[in-house]
Amino acid sequence: MKKLQNIHGREHGIDLKKVYGQHFLREQDVVDNMLNAVTLDENSSVFEIGCGDGFLTKSILEKSIARLWIFEIDKSWADYVLEKYKDSRMTMINSDILDIKFDIFNEYKPWTLLANLPYQITFPLIYKLIEYNKILGNLLKEGVVMVQEEVAQKIVQEGGRGYGFNSLYLQHFFDWKLLDKIAPTAFYPPPRIYSRLLYFKPKKNIENIPDEKGFWIFIQRSFSQPRRNLKNNLKPFHYNLENVSEETLNLRGQQMNKEELVSLWNLIRI
Repeated sequence: MKKLQNIHGREHGIDLKKVYGQHFLREQDVVDNMLNAVTLDENSSVFEIGCGDGFLTKSILEKSIARLWIFEIDKSWADYVLEKYKDSRMTMINSDILDIKFDIFNEYKPWTLLANLPYQITFPLIYKLIEYNKILGNLLKEGVVMVQEEVAQKIVQEGGRGYGFNSLYLQHFFDWKLLDKIAPTAFYPPPRIYSRLLYFKPKKNIENIPDEKGFWIFIQRSFSQPRRNLKNNLKPFHYNLENVSEETLNLRGQQMNKEELVSLWNLIRI
């Protein structure tokens, strides 16, 4: 069993644990902006990931919602929040969200996600949301998550540095919007990096791409070594490059938008 490492500090008599990436939000304005970015009513199903000491939880429960499900991996904080905020609409699930089968969300969908995410689970979680949104249909209504600033920029990039497979894949399924940039001082203990509120919602009409599974493999290969041009990245594979101009093959993946990459895919797939 992995030994938990303590961050310098305790809150409410509970050790903060580095292994869980525990940095607790301490600015109410940030929470207010998260809640103002979504539409909640008495029928809303909301889930939160990593509640910590309930700083965001408290404000969610002040809204007229149908239910709040909280996924908290640290039993100490799960028990603390259950004791502090006794509310029949709240369900605490003491588990790692990445270990959960999302079929449990099916009955009360669509859901709104509000979370100050542990940074290490950002991409695995979003990929899981996309997968289950496809399987279950209408799983998500919308969400606002706090993520690392660098990660947020990669997600919304449409070209240049940081633009790549993650940008293209996540934008294919969800619409994204950058909200507030958050300084380290908004947290206890303060992280070493800036954070960003990121709004997202599933796209209503997702573009149909021929042999989509093959397309995403092609995209991974096109960006496998960002400094290399497309020709060098793709030549080890069995693509038909004969119909592609040298001008295009000399471009890097970062220099092509999604529409151009789909057109290239239609030329080379066999």
